Amino acid sequence: GQLPTWLQGILLRNGPGMHTIGDSKYNHWFDGLALLHSFTFKNGEVYYRSKYLRSDTYNCNIEANRIVVSEFGTMAYPDPCKNIFAKAFSYLSHTIPEFTDNCLINIMKAGDDFYATGETNFIRKINPQTLETLEKVDYNKYVAVNVATSHPHYDSAGNILNMGTSIVDKGKTKYILFKIPSSVPEQEKKKSCLKHLEVVCSIPSRSLLHPSYYHSFGITENYIIFIEQPFRLDIVKMATAYIRGVSWASCLAYNKDDKTWFHFIDRKTKKEVSTKFYTDAMVLFHHINAYEEDGHIIFDVIAYTDNSLYDMFYLKNLGKDFEENTKFTSIPTCKRFVVPLQYDKDAEVGSNLVTLASPATAVKEKDGNIYCQPEILCEGIELPRINYDYNGKKYKYVFATQVQWSPIPTKIAKFNTQTKEMLHWGQDHCWPSEPVFVPSPDAKEEDDGVVLTCVVKTDPKEAPFLLVLDAKTFTELGRATVNVEMHLDLHGMFIPEQDVKTETE
Repeated sequence: GQLPTWLQGILLRNGPGMHTIGDSKYNHWFDGLALLHSFTFKNGEVYYRSKYLRSDTYNCNIEANRIVVSEFGTMAYPDPCKNIFAKAFSYLSHTIPEFTDNCLINIMKAGDDFYATGETNFIRKINPQTLETLEKVDYNKYVAVNVATSHPHYDSAGNILNMGTSIVDKGKTKYILFKIPSSVPEQEKKKSCLKHLEVVCSIPSRSLLHPSYYHSFGITENYIIFIEQPFRLDIVKMATAYIRGVSWASCLAYNKDDKTWFHFIDRKTKKEVSTKFYTDAMVLFHHINAYEEDGHIIFDVIAYTDNSLYDMFYLKNLGKDFEENTKFTSIPTCKRFVVPLQYDKDAEVGSNLVTLASPATAVKEKDGNIYCQPEILCEGIELPRINYDYNGKKYKYVFATQVQWSPIPTKIAKFNTQTKEMLHWGQDHCWPSEPVFVPSPDAKEEDDGVVLTCVVKTDPKEAPFLLVLDAKTFTELGRATVNVEMHLDLHGMFIPEQDVKTETE
């Protein structure tokens, strides 16, 4: 096919790549050592490269020729001749052990720099052109968080907004929202933007020892949306996991009889909205988008009614019959919540406070809390992406992988949130990855541009390829076949040519 001439830059992807080291194997697919790969678009041609992230975790494991650093689903035991009691004691005194820097989930842009990110307090700077691993950065040096999301947001000035959890720090467990500026003052040019990190606000956890797990959050022009779900980490179990010989993943528990609480932080005052809004128990990983309309916040998420998704990716479940044998017990559902921030304070108990034309409701209860029920937009999509120029604004389109009843993506979908219309691209035995939308330079409409995805074939002998779709019509513009083994990955970003600083600069 033919690629648009304006498509110049680098598609950078991240995900687990190596699951066996020596005679040892990881238990879980999300534990594998991070493999970065890139597709560089230059004058109608595509260049591919891939490289393992040379994290401390990678180096220690390779040197020992076995897994010596614990990951979320795999607890590793270092040198057995070291006194286990001394080890246990130091673990308890720190509550949370030293986490891995195997940053395998996403890519983040901070100023002119790019980082591989995971969900721990470590991120790794990388060179987007050579995929070389550069310095290791510990968020904890700049803000008291033990874990952080790998789905930050960027404001119009390029500043990063992100969230992390501070576990039992000074007797409190809280969720911390922080901001990293996109540039540093002229006289500090050599320093990292992180030196100027600022805490926007913190939200106390509803439970000291059971903070909510979260993978992303939402943002509108004036608010940050944080969802505290009843899918929680048990800190005491986590602190003793090492001694008990279990993985940290076993310290996550979902309580289906509990509530899911919505927190809204005013970006100007940095204070939380005092009204308490909640919905039924749900598990979510990905926020899609959010915006404001007539005193309401509207936000779209992909939610599950249980936490089985994580369990499906244990490697023991990923056998050759995985496609046939693995079925969701809870299908991913795209839910739209409509939350009235400005409502009639004298409204009757039991009345629906939503004044927009929407099937979603928000009902006032006698204790003053507001119970929200969503509109179901569609089912069976995951790894959602949007045209990021519309982030926090009223929007139409979601680009996602279509997963039907199995966690393996079979198609790429374009979903119109207003008309509920869905377009697909799919071919037999093809597993596409998260679709990334790239706007055309003179875009007039939200879907003017292309969608990029890496496609892996079921048969390892068949070559994988990069697919370029016209985002409007979802027709194929071209594909670049790559003659190497490629892995399904998680997330990534497109870096336009002008954002890639060459070495001499």
